[in-house]
Amino acid sequence: MTTPSRLSGRAHDALRDISFQTGIAPQASGSVLVSFGRTQVICAASIEEGVPRWMKEQGVTGGWLTAEYSMLPYSTSPRKSRDSTRGKIDGRSTEIQRLIGRSLRAGIDLEALGSRTLWVDCDVLQADGGTRTASITGASVAIALACKRLMQEGKLAKSPVSRQIAAVSVGVVGAEVLLDLDYSEDKDAEVDLNLVMTADLDFIELQASGEESVFDGEQLEKMIEYGRRGIRELVLKQEQLLSLH
Repeated sequence: MTTPSRLSGRAHDALRDISFQTGIAPQASGSVLVSFGRTQVICAASIEEGVPRWMKEQGVTGGWLTAEYSMLPYSTSPRKSRDSTRGKIDGRSTEIQRLIGRSLRAGIDLEALGSRTLWVDCDVLQADGGTRTASITGASVAIALACKRLMQEGKLAKSPVSRQIAAVSVGVVGAEVLLDLDYSEDKDAEVDLNLVMTADLDFIELQASGEESVFDGEQLEKMIEYGRRGIRELVLKQEQLLSLH
């Protein structure tokens, strides 16, 4: 582990304090309040019998998973207007919920889910950087809990969860590679990378961009190395939590 030099006192390759609180939304089939430092997201998974019309029209078998993401008005300062007030979902939210959906579908056997839709809602209570990665990590836990409930109710013989999914941010700030950026770091990052991986450290998605800057192969390798370390730790925390339920 590298020497601490961040304002938070964390090492370059250290995660923020990570925690999960289950049962935060009792009406959902599975739910968790996930915290990455000061970033807090409620992730809730709900099961609905039936699938979207397009699946029936195209003869697609199995089930479906879809995600919605929103930042509550008081999650940021200044206050963020609700999408309903603006009359449309902003482009950033649309991009993030698509990322969440396709990431989580990589961890589900949709055929085993049966003719059901798994709705995943990610609502940001407090935003301090990394809301999309916290959403994916927390939603993976919520889905596992929801599928366990389906099994307990006798609706599924086995869980359709094929693998756990976790995500983490990495970036270059002041020419230094940092893991799990908070907002104070993210706003000044020269390079921003979001990494989504399985518990076996296989890639699902890697989003990297230079923010009015460039990055070389050595920096990319270091960012992926730090990201893998973070994913490994997040998956361990997920597994420890799920072993208790």
